[in-house]
Amino acid sequence: MAFKRHWIRQGWPVAGGLLALSVIPVAAGVARLMSMATGAPITLANARFFAHPLPVQVHIVGASLFCVLGALQFWLGFRRRFPRWHRTAGRMLAPATLAAGLSGLWMNQFFPYGPNDGLLLYFFRLIFGTGMLLAMVLGIAAILRRDVAKHRAWMMRAYAIGLGAGTQAATQLPWILAVGVPGELPRALFMGGAWVLNLAVAEWFIRRQADSADQSHSSSSQFLRQHVKHQPDAAAGVEFPVRHQPDRKHQRC
Repeated sequence: MAFKRHWIRQGWPVAGGLLALSVIPVAAGVARLMSMATGAPITLANARFFAHPLPVQVHIVGASLFCVLGALQFWLGFRRRFPRWHRTAGRMLAPATLAAGLSGLWMNQFFPYGPNDGLLLYFFRLIFGTGMLLAMVLGIAAILRRDVAKHRAWMMRAYAIGLGAGTQAATQLPWILAVGVPGELPRALFMGGAWVLNLAVAEWFIRRQADSADQSHSSSSQFLRQHVKHQPDAAAGVEFPVRHQPDRKHQRC
């Protein structure tokens, strides 16, 4: 029984941490959908959402699927235990990412600024939103070429940018508790810094995986060199028994 449950512990802390970081944006999105469905009072902060509800709904649904499915893709044991799930979730994750990214860019371009938004935050959203979509496209292109390493790297970058909403909430919370709601400049810096932080962690993780793969390859090559050195005939392939030909001088005519 312990052996059967061993897969649960493989990579679960990473997936669990990502799911925990996704709770805030997913809960906020669900609350937004409920307020729009129940006809909540329209205020200066939410008027733009009621004016154009479709891109908001597409963005919330796509981003929620992106956060949850993306976190499960980092669960190594789950991925090995259910390999079909990894492929199926990946096929769902790609359109969810595109829907969340494109709708987010549309809202960033055409919605009026919300409270404490500004030009700097507009450019941050434009840059990182475009970067997430580009990373997703490059990740899909890599897996179509059977390049698994680059596929994982680009998908990690896309997920790091997409999960910026969770990191932004976590980094702004101490400021809100100590000072209050951040103004235009602090809000933009907090949100931009969260995206940069997520990308830095993703790059560290990608480099760590690459170094581990290089070390594993180096150890395998060293073992093969030592094996061939002690058994020189092994390099020539499989040995076949040598048939001794009889001396032609002693053959009868």
